[in-house]
Amino acid sequence: MPSLSDSWSVGTLELHNRIVVSSMCQYMAQGDGRVTDWHMVHYGSLALGGAALTMVEASAVEARGFISTRDLGLYDSQQVEGLSRIVSFAHQHGTKMGIQLAHAGRKADVPEPIVAPSALAFNDRYQTPRALQEGEIAEIVERFAAAAKRAVEAGFDVLEIHAAHGYLLHQFLSPFSNKREDRYGGDFEGRIRLTLEVIAAVRATVSSSVPVGVRISATDYHADGYDGHEAARFSKRFADAGAAFIDVSSGGNTPVPPHVYPGYQVPLAALVKAQVSVPVIAVGMLDDPLLAEHVIQSGQADAVAIARGFLRDPHWGHKALQTLGHPVTPPTPYARAYM
Repeated sequence: MPSLSDSWSVGTLELHNRIVVSSMCQYMAQGDGRVTDWHMVHYGSLALGGAALTMVEASAVEARGFISTRDLGLYDSQQVEGLSRIVSFAHQHGTKMGIQLAHAGRKADVPEPIVAPSALAFNDRYQTPRALQEGEIAEIVERFAAAAKRAVEAGFDVLEIHAAHGYLLHQFLSPFSNKREDRYGGDFEGRIRLTLEVIAAVRATVSSSVPVGVRISATDYHADGYDGHEAARFSKRFADAGAAFIDVSSGGNTPVPPHVYPGYQVPLAALVKAQVSVPVIAVGMLDDPLLAEHVIQSGQADAVAIARGFLRDPHWGHKALQTLGHPVTPPTPYARAYM
């Protein structure tokens, strides 16, 4: 049986264990989407914590796509330098780095007008967006590709397209938020079209040695949305289109909150894994090492992504592996803590 400590491959990239630091918004960027000292310290600490792969937070592919005005961006060449410094530090210590390419759509909390598949506000706190015209959708695809190119310039090893948590691509995927009657709406094929186009454009922009994956919300938790079976179906299409992995989360696009508990999203990951031939990452309150190990050993996912666990303890990876009896190789200045 595979173990949390075992190596695995994403595309042609080999990772030395199955622990991923999940992408987590920090809301600490400058107003122009650039890295601050906070990010250097935060991601530098996580890069020393024992995970094989650390994912940098959702980074906007255009200014009107920020989740907040304190997010990182990847729509301007000036945003590359700070990210490059983070990646360089992580690489010095043997950690691979990924970044999430994102557009918030109707969940953009920014002063300028916002856009979405349909003119439906997420809730009373957000603006009512303008529905994108077909020609504008092609521009969005180009911006994802341009952001991917900048991410590679910064040295990132892995790219993740954010199609979860109620943001723009998720909004197109879900019949709850996508009321379009053109080729980007309506039936299943119309709703998945934009994400497929983004995968293709990003895949065509970067080297085949750079894995490009997709984070999905595997259910809307609403009768007017989609469920895990449809998510597994479109995940297979994403993998067939070139996605190197599927990162399985849930919710975020409807007013219905999930009932959360440790491992609550793992069955969704298992549904997806049964349909795709690429690695699947499970997320969601998996910071008990025994639970994380069970998810891997039971074959429900190929890796686990830990978020809050790493916020509470940046060295969660080393401690989890040691708890499970696996060998650890912390940075030399920290080695005495594991003797």
